[in-house]
Amino acid sequence: MSIFELFDLSGKVAVVTGASSGLGVAFAQALAEAGADVALGARRIERLEETRGLVEAVGRRALAVTTDVADPDACQQLVDAAMLEFGRVDILVNNAGVGTAVPATRETPEQFRTVLDVNLHGAYWMAQACGRVMQPGSSIVNISSVLGLTTAGLPQAAYAASKAGLIGLTRDLAQQWTGRKGIRVNALAPGFFSSEMTEQYPPDYLDLMMVRVLAGRMGDPRELAATLVWLVSDAAGYVTGQTIAVDGGVTVT
Repeated sequence: MSIFELFDLSGKVAVVTGASSGLGVAFAQALAEAGADVALGARRIERLEETRGLVEAVGRRALAVTTDVADPDACQQLVDAAMLEFGRVDILVNNAGVGTAVPATRETPEQFRTVLDVNLHGAYWMAQACGRVMQPGSSIVNISSVLGLTTAGLPQAAYAASKAGLIGLTRDLAQQWTGRKGIRVNALAPGFFSSEMTEQYPPDYLDLMMVRVLAGRMGDPRELAATLVWLVSDAAGYVTGQTIAVDGGVTVT
């Protein structure tokens, strides 16, 4: 097998959550371009249909399912739909996420729990559902954040806790499943990429943060998506339990 062939995802089926906008769209499109059929999950079905069109435009099959990952039953329904439509699930990208920027003394229990329910609990419910049907050679990637590894000047206790929790979850699932089930589990920790979340940042915040980015710029979503394709492909077949920071150097400053 050539090096190029190691990156080929032809015949694979991927499930991508949070696929209605931002990085989720980039992930779905990149996986399709690499050859995978894609089951798309998010709460906004009308936006999912747009992503579905992008996947089908490169000649791959797509399935759009309204999914709230905070609901374990909804997670199971997404995986069941993928199995019914495609007959297999080889890749899970746990991308669905929400964030808050509330000072710790004012954040309500509901606000804190909502973030963890989506970002951390939802990733676990999706991993459980996929782990039951995945065959050896499958791959799960949890989308964490550099805020799971460092701080970035905003009051984001719930978000940072959820993303750090994803890193711990990644290690444990890799330990449980890689040897016994042949499922690799890794995490990506993105830095600053354009998304709905970054659009909510205070004015000038990103400009101020650029002094910590060795690359001197925000990331292009395609750069992150390319890393994802590598990580779920046979090219990364010896990588498991790892958190890969794609951050332009934020975590080393």
